[in-house]
Amino acid sequence: MAAIETTELTRRFGEVTALSGLSLSVEDGALFGLLGPNGSGKTTTIELLTGQREPTSGSATVVGHDPVAEPMAVKRAIGILPEREDPPSFLTPREYLTFVGEVRAIDEVDERIESWAERLEFAGVLDALSTGLSEGERQRVMLAAAFLHDPDLVFIDEPLVNLDPIMQEQVKAVLADYCERGNTLFLSTHYVDVAAELCTHVGIVEGGELVAECDPREMSEDELLDYFIAEVGGDAAAGVTPAEGRP
Repeated sequence: MAAIETTELTRRFGEVTALSGLSLSVEDGALFGLLGPNGSGKTTTIELLTGQREPTSGSATVVGHDPVAEPMAVKRAIGILPEREDPPSFLTPREYLTFVGEVRAIDEVDERIESWAERLEFAGVLDALSTGLSEGERQRVMLAAAFLHDPDLVFIDEPLVNLDPIMQEQVKAVLADYCERGNTLFLSTHYVDVAAELCTHVGIVEGGELVAECDPREMSEDELLDYFIAEVGGDAAAGVTPAEGRP
């Protein structure tokens, strides 16, 4: 069964086509990565699938619901972490996550907050104002918010941004464990090493179009990069190589 299905999904902004005719299927339990350089249509895809924007044309179903006709049903069923999203600066992480729990009608929310804070190592700042948190701590709080209600499907735009190498490894383990329990993860990234290491399936986008799909488990990281270059060209590949000191 497919967690996500799209048919000729297209989004234009005036004369600019951000996404053109996207047709893909993401099966239940997949860790699907949308790989491409900045400006290739990754974020627009997530916005359309999560009901944040409406397509110019085409259609989609997400966990069996139409994001246009049933946006609230989709939002209730999923978790989402946009790129560089921060908790409100005037709240503590505990206050923000408690608010998320109330909106999501989560039972035993205090226990879940404590569990995620321990797992993502921000228990020491649970009661500190978010304005004083580091970028990595804020990212971890937002990751906890995306998973707090134990959804069947989570969307994450650049999952490892602002995390130090040790925390990157811990987050990778969290994401892998989530999918091993039968859930589905849809992430976008412009880092080929992230796609190669984490994903069970990869879709490559460039210029708003899905140009190729592959199984990264069947190739090395270098082979995935070579495949990407062959599909979209060397210039587009400049932004997808691993970055030392990644932000």
